Amino acid sequence: MPDRPAYLRIADTLREGIRDGSLPPGSRLPTIAELCDAHGVSEIVVRQAVALLRGEGLVETRRGGGTLVRVVPPARRVAMDRYRAVTRPMAVPETTFTRDQKIGWAEYRLDREFTRVRADAELGALFERPTGIELLRRRFVFYARDEPQQISVNYLPWDLVGDTPVSDPAREPWPGGTLAQLAYLGHPPTRVEESVRSRMPTPEEAETLRMTGGVPVLAITRRMLSRADVMEVCRDIVLPADRVVLDYSIDL
Repeated sequence: MPDRPAYLRIADTLREGIRDGSLPPGSRLPTIAELCDAHGVSEIVVRQAVALLRGEGLVETRRGGGTLVRVVPPARRVAMDRYRAVTRPMAVPETTFTRDQKIGWAEYRLDREFTRVRADAELGALFERPTGIELLRRRFVFYARDEPQQISVNYLPWDLVGDTPVSDPAREPWPGGTLAQLAYLGHPPTRVEESVRSRMPTPEEAETLRMTGGVPVLAITRRMLSRADVMEVCRDIVLPADRVVLDYSIDL
């Protein structure tokens, strides 16, 4: 078997150091010159090795600061029963997001953009209604302690929310979130459905969520139903995959 290319061997050595803790999170990798001397290779080869690790999301390069081992915060666990929690009486304002993040209302910020659109074929199928129906499209960016953590784009039927406080972006954030809004409109959700897939982020998503290269996102498509009627579709909830663990339980 032929020898592996030098840049792969160098990447293997650095990756092993990251994983065994000899290169801990936040530490600086040896300089390009030091790696060239240590491995007897050219600068181009070392840069290939570092680029590979950067693409895997293990390191990040900062202008004037060298290449550092990425500091990845502990992943938060998100359980399906979080929807049940915010339907109970609340002593203090909260949403599923603030509960997931374990933050208070003052530490929560929500950027929002509301537009009136018509359903494409996929949205019509998700709502189980004709293509072309009018919808309220709401794009949210969720912040915990001023750090962007989540993007969601959700849709509500315009004939349900038009000319109500739910269609007013100035009313956000709304305690209890979409669950509470649907209850306010007289259609409390009785069922939540989610489908999860993984993909690489779009450039806009990566920039908004301040993600480094090589990290995928989880994209969750959600439907909220009240009895047999689909009241809300979220396409999608976007979460950096290295920041969250989705927990699902099934009662048998």
